[in-house]
Amino acid sequence: MQARQTNISSEYEPAVVNRRRAPRAPVSLDAKLGRGGLDRTLCRIVDLSQQGARIRSYSALRKDQVIWLTLPGVGQVAATVKWADDFEAGCLFREPLAEHIFETLVDVGGA
Repeated sequence: MQARQTNISSEYEPAVVNRRRAPRAPVSLDAKLGRGGLDRTLCRIVDLSQQGARIRSYSALRKDQVIWLTLPGVGQVAATVKWADDFEAGCLFREPLAEHIFETLVDVGGA
């Protein structure tokens, strides 16, 4: 008796999972970073959404830390650090930016 050989073949596409709540726009904006009322240091916002931002700073940040970003023309915005790697971090704003404020910042800092 001869065993039957079965060839099984399938095609698939890997699932793409987008964890972002809103689309981000590349920007280059100078901002100030404060923590718990401590003095502010300069940072750069490198991408932005209505929900949050990715920033670069010379100050080490840690996950779940609450920070205050002073955005140009907007003022202070509270945010929580969601991830941090060396001197780059992603943060989630406590309150989303209004659409017109987001659009103005993207126009001013468009990369």
